[in-house]
Amino acid sequence: MEVVPRDQEATVRSLPHPDVQEIALDQVLSALADPIRRVIVSQLAGGHDDQACIAFDLPVTKSTSTHHFRVLREAGIISQRYRGTAILNCLRDEELAERFPGLLDAVLAAEDSEVQGTTATAAAAR
Repeated sequence: MEVVPRDQEATVRSLPHPDVQEIALDQVLSALADPIRRVIVSQLAGGHDDQACIAFDLPVTKSTSTHHFRVLREAGIISQRYRGTAILNCLRDEELAERFPGLLDAVLAAEDSEVQGTTATAAAAR
C-alpha cells in the first residue's frame, strides 16, 4: 500500500452555508414554496440526520434534485457535508427555530396536513 505524504492528502471538500444571522426570511420562504423541496424538508424532519441525497425518492432527474438541495442549502434550511463521494443532508431545524421561531413547525404541519388531505381524497375516490 502506497503512503501518501501529508502535504498531498486530498483536501476535504466543503460546501458554503449561510450563518444563522445571514438566513433571510424571503429566501427561506421562496425555497419552501416548492413542493419537491418541502418533501425533502419533511423527510429530513421525520427521519434521522445525515441522509444521503440518494435516500430521497423524488420524481425528478438527478440534476434537478441537485438543484433543489442546493436551493435549500443556500437558503440556510439544510446543511450538507461530504462523506466520501456522498453528500449528507441535515435539517437546520434548531438554527431556523432560533432565527424564525415557529416557521419550520408551521410549514411542516401544513405539509403534513396537505399530504393527509390528498391521501384521504384519493381513498374516498375509490
